Amino acid sequence: MRIFLTGPTGYIGSAVLDALIRAGHQVTALVRGLSSGAPIVAKGAQITVGNLAEPDSYRVQAAGFDAYIHAAFEASPRGGEVDRLAVETLIDVARRRPGTALVYTSGVWVLGATPTPAAEDAPLDPPAMVAFRPAHERMVLDAQANGLRTVVVRPGIVYGGARGIVSELLRDADNGLMRVIGSGDNRWPAVYDRDLADLYARLVGAAEGSGIYHATDESDERVNEIVSAIARHAPSKPAVRRVPIAEARKKLGPYADALVLDQVVRSPRAHALGWAPTLGSVTRSVPRLFEEWRNARAAG
Repeated sequence: MRIFLTGPTGYIGSAVLDALIRAGHQVTALVRGLSSGAPIVAKGAQITVGNLAEPDSYRVQAAGFDAYIHAAFEASPRGGEVDRLAVETLIDVARRRPGTALVYTSGVWVLGATPTPAAEDAPLDPPAMVAFRPAHERMVLDAQANGLRTVVVRPGIVYGGARGIVSELLRDADNGLMRVIGSGDNRWPAVYDRDLADLYARLVGAAEGSGIYHATDESDERVNEIVSAIARHAPSKPAVRRVPIAEARKKLGPYADALVLDQVVRSPRAHALGWAPTLGSVTRSVPRLFEEWRNARAAG
């Protein structure tokens, strides 16, 4: 398939790019500049230069693909607005070619607190940080018609490599001080980056795949368990500091409230497609994750 991908240098997008290439797809990736595209070309993909905030900079180049994967997000005060522009543009372009698929990246935080297992049909109660996402999910889902197949993927907290929340804990442990927001008794639904990427590759090729898909390893591990496992495998035992939520909000803003969500999330629709995570736990994978983190950091 010929696939148009946004966010190929991001945490999720880079893993998705690798999975698509492994699966034999022809990928064209949207980048902001030629310099950032060199590693992508080296992997075997093509690039096109454009800016998500300026749809006319890439609208023509995005025409005529078999599938579109939106994995980008601009981490700025305009992030929600830019995401809406990208969704509108990709829907418009995708509709022009019958038989096309559009995959949108959301996240399990839109569910809010889910102390009991929540599948894809669970009600939404997003914290402020992701309050914009349900409307964008709905735009994508409502666009399915006349040969356009639409998909929303809600990843859990992604782990693996040198980026993401769990890798920040690995870094902090290596530096000797780990910080836990709140009590740490809350559960983080998680997913290994390569497993998540394999779900995207599976979805673009699954003619029956449409609607919402959760992507979590269903290990239901508490933050304290993850922190303890990382601390046990650190070069020297790190100190652990508990940061009250009020203090964390002053520094992190709405991000703090997302980090303390207690979530138990299930992924039955992904499993029905034959998707099965190869890694089923952060705590049981810490030595491997430390190795990946160090290798990625050494690679620059």
